[in-house]
Amino acid sequence: MSRQSGLVKGSVKIAGHATSISLEPLFWTALREAAAADARPLSAIITEIDEARTTNLSSAIRVWLLERARAQSDRD
Repeated sequence: MSRQSGLVKGSVKIAGHATSISLEPLFWTALREAAAADARPLSAIITEIDEARTTNLSSAIRVWLLERARAQSDRD
């Protein structure tokens, strides 16, 4: 992963091909934590987000993480 303008660029394989995703470090951390909490590979979560998205993938990941955090907050 390379750091660029406050973003961290990572390559993930989804749908059989490598794709590049740029996210802030905080979102990469939250995404890895979500994968660990769900005992799923990071690529599986990103594939799920990719299949449901209506915007660019980086934005869809941020929204997914926010919705997940809100749902967890509602359960607490």
